[in-house]
Amino acid sequence: MSLYAVGDIPGCARTLNVLLDRIAPSADDHLVFVGDYIDRGPDTRSVIERLLDLETEVQCTFLKGNHEALMLAYLDFGEYELWSMNGGTSTLSSYQESDGQIRMPADHLSFIRETLPYLDTPDFFFVHGGIPADRSVADAIRTLDEQTFLWERGHLNAKKRIWEKVVVCGHTPRPEPLNDTNLIAIDTGCVYFTRPGMGRLTAVRLPEREFIAVPYQG
Repeated sequence: MSLYAVGDIPGCARTLNVLLDRIAPSADDHLVFVGDYIDRGPDTRSVIERLLDLETEVQCTFLKGNHEALMLAYLDFGEYELWSMNGGTSTLSSYQESDGQIRMPADHLSFIRETLPYLDTPDFFFVHGGIPADRSVADAIRTLDEQTFLWERGHLNAKKRIWEKVVVCGHTPRPEPLNDTNLIAIDTGCVYFTRPGMGRLTAVRLPEREFIAVPYQG
């Protein structure tokens, strides 16, 4: 059995397919996706469809990213402006049908709603954004709200992190994965392929810390 964490995908279905081909997961493996499946990229609908198919074959855990939270804020409370500023229009376009109407399949909507704020295991804590460097993982789980898990970035440049286990996160695009003693950050800016050094989708095999990356394919 292998454990993999997969970084931010944002609507890049072809890139996701290439990465999954590289990983070639077996039925005994566990894939943890750290969120941001939607927005900005060309084909959110196909990303969700692929992930729904994948979880029938392989154990998967899907965490919530800030983009999923923005989409739910739009669907539940009509908060459109912030979502549209962050690539939501690309997601809506991917669900636009030939008659011009936007229809999201019920299982796709359920997928978004059922994403988790974090996954805690004996050796790793998986989260989209992060947790403060001066809080233990146990304390973060006990006291912090979902917004922190989705948006936190301060831990990335902290000189000291008091965490009792390795935190694995995405959210903040970087040219290379961050691979520190108790922090692994795997958002390598898949959708930002025009920015120098970025434009890759990255996964990491754990506990070996074997990184697998593929360039943007669409």
